[in-house]
Amino acid sequence: MTPPPRRSAGEDSEFARAKINLALHVVGRRADGYHLLDSLVVFPEIGDRLTARAALSLGLALEGPFGPDLAPAAAAPEIELSSPVCYLPALAPPDNLVLRAAEALRAASPDSGAAMTLEKNLPVASGIGGGSADAAAALRLLVRLWGLEIPAADLARIALNLGADVPVCLASRPTRMRGIGEDLTPAAPPAGALVLINPGAGLSTPEIFRLLESRENPPPPEIPQGLGAAEFALWLSEKTRNDLEPPALARLPVLGEILAALRAEGAPLARMSGSGATCFGLFPNLAEAEKAAQALRAGAPRGWWIAAGAYEGVEL
Repeated sequence: MTPPPRRSAGEDSEFARAKINLALHVVGRRADGYHLLDSLVVFPEIGDRLTARAALSLGLALEGPFGPDLAPAAAAPEIELSSPVCYLPALAPPDNLVLRAAEALRAASPDSGAAMTLEKNLPVASGIGGGSADAAAALRLLVRLWGLEIPAADLARIALNLGADVPVCLASRPTRMRGIGEDLTPAAPPAGALVLINPGAGLSTPEIFRLLESRENPPPPEIPQGLGAAEFALWLSEKTRNDLEPPALARLPVLGEILAALRAEGAPLARMSGSGATCFGLFPNLAEAEKAAQALRAGAPRGWWIAAGAYEGVEL
């Protein structure tokens, strides 16, 4: 289940699920340099938590295990003008995607403000769409908090202007993504669960794309109807891939150890998500995923981040 929000009086809350690429094919490149992708994404119940309350201006507090990774080195608490207490344990930089999303919405409500707190539970720059998910959560939360009536098409345009992955994170449902992220089609994989592992080391997305041997690859086929969890894992393994995984493995060999560890714990499919460095193991249900995650934590090197969560799909 989605972790319950921790709210105080006057606060509202929104969960920001990680975006996991079960498959990611690089199928071309535009004249402006943007790569064309064809990807199947799901959203497990693993993510960040954004809370907000009405305020005179915009502010964002950073908390959680990975909050410090988003804060400038010189970040210090600030005092809210309307309160004598300190409410920001660390300040987010102005270019933070949550603040940019809030500023974009203020065009429709210039006098609105919000004191927001981001509990950052997902590793930063790890190939699982954390920043985009946070921005999408901000859009959903502030539309509700400020009582805005924005047509879905306009909200989608705001999301796309924030980043290619923000529109798909806005719905946070299984989706086939094409183009640079703007062509979205609902997908219907069987329900399942994932174990995510990040080694605590980063990869440069531009470098991984630069190391690609081919930028003109065939797209994945459509998901066959009626597949069970085991059949779906086999289909993914035989018919799809992550084209960014080979260059990432060459750049960060520890990913091979992670994939082997996931397979050793019974994952029918182990693969990297996005441009890395987070890898996932696909499991048929949450109980098996949590069992595997517990075993992996017991033997994992220091610094590995490990989480388990179910994702929405078709229940057979």
